Amino acid sequence: MRTLAEKRRSRQTLVPPRLADEVPASAIAGVGEAPRQATLVHALVEALRGLGVEKAFGVSGGAIALLFDAIEESQIELHHFRHESGSAFAATEAYFAAGKPTLVFATTGPGMLNVLTGLMAARWDGAKVILVSGATSVAQRGRWATQETSSYTLPQDALYSGGSIFDFAVRMEHPSELPEVLKRVSLGLSRPGGFVAHVCLPMSMQSRRIDLDQVTRDTTRQSAPAVTPQDVEMTARLLKPSPFVIWAGFGATAAAPLVRELMERSGAKLMCSPRAKGIVSEMHPSFVGVTGLGGHEEVTEHMVQQRPNWILVLGSRLGEATSFWDRDLLPCEGLIHVDIDPEVPGTAFPDFKTIGIQAEIGYFLNELLEYFPVRPQPANFKLRQWQELRHAPREGRVPVRPQVLMDAIQRHVVQDTEAVVMGECGNAFAWCNHYLRFSQSGRYRASTLFGAMGHMSCGVVGAALATGGKAVAVVGDGSMLMNSEISTAAQYGAQAVWVVLNDAGYGMCRDGHKALGLTSSEVAIPRVDFVSLARSMGGNGARVESEELLEIAFEEAMRSPQPFVLDIHIDIHETSPLLRRFESLIKQGGSKTVAGWDA
Repeated sequence: MRTLAEKRRSRQTLVPPRLADEVPASAIAGVGEAPRQATLVHALVEALRGLGVEKAFGVSGGAIALLFDAIEESQIELHHFRHESGSAFAATEAYFAAGKPTLVFATTGPGMLNVLTGLMAARWDGAKVILVSGATSVAQRGRWATQETSSYTLPQDALYSGGSIFDFAVRMEHPSELPEVLKRVSLGLSRPGGFVAHVCLPMSMQSRRIDLDQVTRDTTRQSAPAVTPQDVEMTARLLKPSPFVIWAGFGATAAAPLVRELMERSGAKLMCSPRAKGIVSEMHPSFVGVTGLGGHEEVTEHMVQQRPNWILVLGSRLGEATSFWDRDLLPCEGLIHVDIDPEVPGTAFPDFKTIGIQAEIGYFLNELLEYFPVRPQPANFKLRQWQELRHAPREGRVPVRPQVLMDAIQRHVVQDTEAVVMGECGNAFAWCNHYLRFSQSGRYRASTLFGAMGHMSCGVVGAALATGGKAVAVVGDGSMLMNSEISTAAQYGAQAVWVVLNDAGYGMCRDGHKALGLTSSEVAIPRVDFVSLARSMGGNGARVESEELLEIAFEEAMRSPQPFVLDIHIDIHETSPLLRRFESLIKQGGSKTVAGWDA
């Protein structure tokens, strides 16, 4: 085992700090000298560092030992996790927290399969993540190698070619492929939107040598589709004659200031998807509310009573979690749907008039604002004051109402800190979507699309590592038991805080079964002492069994330098804001009566 000093010397002698496109070949090798070489894994890792990757997440294994060593010797920070899916969730949220692409590493066989759930979440949410995995070498394929990963054991098209899982994927069989691979990865990372890539290295390839002056990367950036003057003029012509509504999605968050500018210049009302909370202040008088999972009834009421002619949709797929495909949310005339992905417009409501415009949201809004002159802010303009819950705390050892818990999170986390808040799928993000209020974008994360349990309970570690500060995840006890990475957070000093809705069961399933007319006792799980669990892994925690203890518990959690678990015993009798989700399932035939199960 090499010492740290030896590793540093190795890093300095084997691998240059930048690649050949940034340092002249003569400066790398010296005029007249033989070109300097490195192993393929060293060259790949340094190339990814040059493309902006600063953090790596994963679980090691024999088939990627050389890759693991190369990451350790590089300037990329390595974070060794306890489960591959947890590492991919953390990498996803580290990207969203810092805006920089992340690296995930996984070994063969179960490592490769374990990581896929987290990478699917990254793809659906629009993160920029590169997976580097191992594979069985050619000579051993088909011979029952340990954890064999080859065409004999795993599907090849899904894992090693672009498609539904990866935007780009390749299994390298020769070092000469590296320049082309890096070119494609570089182009993918430079394009608007997300990019999830997979570079697979058979074991025999990882130690192969490659000339560093041949490893160049393409710095050409992919530009967004051009915004045509005709599209912009048509949009302005349709929107200006009468009041309209902006329906903002997560894809518009980078253009948040422009969204607000258009809203205020045009006098439009704005509603947003759960993932776009904070794109404009939720206290702004023109903000109507959140649609979809845990959304607000005020949105439907406004659309029914003040139905506009047009809705301008910005960066949202309008899927079930955002719209429930509810026709009460549709305008009189049609949708003008702007998205970077040309396949999105018209998909959610295929029989409704939709004008699709492929464009990057910021570019489009910059052009559209030319048609809406600046209007001075009204003299009496002020933000709305949302009614605070402030229920009188129940006395004694009784469960905590989720609404009161949300009020505590609003005051102690949203208002008093800059920490990102993350809502785990299930009842947790329904309560967060409905009750929490944000005044800026980037403070709230929820995965309403792929919706994998464990996403935020692991992702909070990546967000905390990426920002170097606090990150708070609101999660169910089921998700916390599935995957939480408390041990990893303790190892690397991540200031992650978990707010666990401990209701001794799968709460969303329990409520859903009841709403659908189903009966089952198997959604209950034994109540867990999450404080003891946290302390056993190097963290800390506090149990909250009554509302009067919330204040002191949150103060302790937000002060703690350690990973911290707030174990909140939740009142299961409070109705979850997920009722609309259950109604959607019923419409899809999910209840006994609708499905024809009852004679």
